Amino acid sequence: MMNEKLQLVVVTGMSGAGKTVAIQSFEDLGYFTIDNMPPALLPKLLSLVDGSAEHKRMALVIDMRSRSFFKDIQEVLDELENRDDLDFKILFLDAADKELVARYKETRRSHPLAADGRIMDGIKRERELLVSLKSMSQNVVDTTELTPRELRKLLAQHFADQDFEQAFRIEVMSFGFKYGLPMDADLAFDVRFLPNPYYQVELRNQTGLNPAVYDYVMEQAESEDFYQNLLNLLNPILPGYQKEGKSVLTIAIGCTGGQHRSVAFARRLADDLAKNWNVRVSHRDKDRRKETVNRS
Repeated sequence: MMNEKLQLVVVTGMSGAGKTVAIQSFEDLGYFTIDNMPPALLPKLLSLVDGSAEHKRMALVIDMRSRSFFKDIQEVLDELENRDDLDFKILFLDAADKELVARYKETRRSHPLAADGRIMDGIKRERELLVSLKSMSQNVVDTTELTPRELRKLLAQHFADQDFEQAFRIEVMSFGFKYGLPMDADLAFDVRFLPNPYYQVELRNQTGLNPAVYDYVMEQAESEDFYQNLLNLLNPILPGYQKEGKSVLTIAIGCTGGQHRSVAFARRLADDLAKNWNVRVSHRDKDRRKETVNRS
């Protein structure tokens, strides 16, 4: 890994063409990212991460917000192109003038080069300054007709690393309804209808990670019926979430206290989904016990 070339993508282009969406997409793809990077500091940054396996892929936004530094960019990029230790690319994002004006009016932001003038004045000036940079870019993307989701998908197709198989991942979590629904849950399922291990004295102080508790929950006939129906629901729709451009899908399984039934179900679901997807499992309330009666 230490001998691999550092993959460096410089994201630049017209203001309003989608650089914010782009840098967020690179972050989702596992790149180390910096927004609004002054070009003069780039050589110093590369020297700091030289030989680091942790930062083998980087994406940096350099644009007109760095007004006083932008005069340095041509010299810096020429130097980068001549380095043998870099896999260096420039991604230039562009859009039609009419679309850029519409985007600025929608966000009510001023163009960085417009000063007190019209938006079109800033766009015209920026195009003049970026002519040479656009000509040396290996990847020029016109975002005029692209939605943010489509731009993310396009960037994933061109820049995803083979080691980073999927930008899309699934978070499976257990929780207790008595502590509230998880705010970040995309899909939530309730398993409080299942027989409760709390009423088995020998299982009461254990969690769904304990084999005895897990077996007790899963050996119930209604548990197996529910679980198979849950899989039949999830398997056809997961590819749709990925296709839509969602980076993280959070599936929450809840019981009363979040220690027994939900933990067992989340564990089993995560194990099965991990056969085909990038999955992480967590148990929000597994160790959260109150002095009051705790019925999970």
